[in-house]
Amino acid sequence: MPGVDVVAGVEMVTRSPNAMLVIEALRARFGDRLSTNKDILARHGLSEGHHLGVPPDAVFFAQSTDEVAQAVRLCAEHKVPVIAFGTGTALEGNLAALKGGICIDLSGMNQVLEVHAEDLDVLVQAGVTRKQLNTHLRDTGLFFPIDPGADASLGGMAATRASGTNAVRYGTMKENVLGLTVVLPDGQVIRTGGRAKKSSAGYDLTRLYVGSEGTLGIITELRLKLYGIPESITAAVCGFPSVEAAAETVIMTIQSGIPVARIELMSAAQLEAVVRYNKLEGFEIAPHLFYEFHGTTAGAKEQAELAQAIAAECGGGDFRWASSLEERNRLWAARHDVYHATCAIRPGAKVWSTDVCVPISQLAGLIEATRIDLEAQGLLPLIVGHAGDGNFHLGLLYDEEGSEEYRRCKAVNDRLVDRALAMGGTCTGEHGVGMGKIEKVEKEHGAAVEVMRRIKRALDPDNIMNPGKVLRME
Repeated sequence: MPGVDVVAGVEMVTRSPNAMLVIEALRARFGDRLSTNKDILARHGLSEGHHLGVPPDAVFFAQSTDEVAQAVRLCAEHKVPVIAFGTGTALEGNLAALKGGICIDLSGMNQVLEVHAEDLDVLVQAGVTRKQLNTHLRDTGLFFPIDPGADASLGGMAATRASGTNAVRYGTMKENVLGLTVVLPDGQVIRTGGRAKKSSAGYDLTRLYVGSEGTLGIITELRLKLYGIPESITAAVCGFPSVEAAAETVIMTIQSGIPVARIELMSAAQLEAVVRYNKLEGFEIAPHLFYEFHGTTAGAKEQAELAQAIAAECGGGDFRWASSLEERNRLWAARHDVYHATCAIRPGAKVWSTDVCVPISQLAGLIEATRIDLEAQGLLPLIVGHAGDGNFHLGLLYDEEGSEEYRRCKAVNDRLVDRALAMGGTCTGEHGVGMGKIEKVEKEHGAAVEVMRRIKRALDPDNIMNPGKVLRME
């Protein structure tokens, strides 16, 4: 049963029976880097998205792999849950401390440890953010391309198998993590992968931990692939008569083999919200595609011309070009502000952000069915997506949990996932499972879920690592 305790003069409610033992031990070792401040607890139990936050019993601000291992060993000894925290930008309730326990904040582990420019790889601590890494790399002529929009921590991006706007060309975190340092549920530290570009030695533990959402261990260091900054980068936007025409353009562009770096789709309703929020000028309120082309000057120009011809064939309007760095940054800042622009449509409303991914040939059909469903339910068709790899998102607005509007949003989300799975897709392309899509994972993977449970039980027999996420264990 929960009990009320007083630690350093702060009253707190513990939900993990042995949490106080771990809190006292961590405070004795690390002093004020162990916090039970109510505001800090609330912040660390809450991620972005619509799920209710559940605070941990305490937050430990770690500064090294060894410190993480010490904290995990204490938690393992007393069977106290452990939740890893990066920047808090997850969207499926990934951080909620459903059974209390200790949140380990990795934001202080933010050092770039090694850069091997000649081999195109880098070693970073888990708290380094993607923007911080690219700032560090700017004088090397290299960059890390995975861009989920938020300035997320790289450890969190690996844990949720993030992707983002550049995935159509550069892949996701799954393809770009070469190796990891991981603290296991018993506090043991292992290193997976290495600097070699390929290996056939043993099980691929790196891929096991990429996407595990802190349920099998805590990622503390990552070795990542790097890429040369392209000679030429050109961006463009193009309007279309319908969201279906825009989706068909995406399909034809990808099937034609044009190596676009980014091709993002935005419905008219979503574009209107972004235009108002960012005070953009010169946009017709219609479905749009946002493009970016990387390569040599001649190569990027050829890509753009081919893409423009396909867009025209599908009814697209003129391309609006953004060649300068300032123009491109402004354009993509508007794209990355979609969540905040959606929140601003109806101040006070909650935003349910969800995503699915399907084979590219199925994209137009799924988007059309989803648009019809949204309009039939009286919901705004707020559709945006990394359409080049078949991944798109909905922003569903509702007034409060359990309301009639909330139930309509839930029903749309359920049907969206069912359609995606029927088309050979997945219930989440990049948000992860968290606590929000556990039952969807069971629908998607069937009997394979029991194999996942066996792995979880073997590595974490006491279920202390981020319990209640990814898999239903009880």
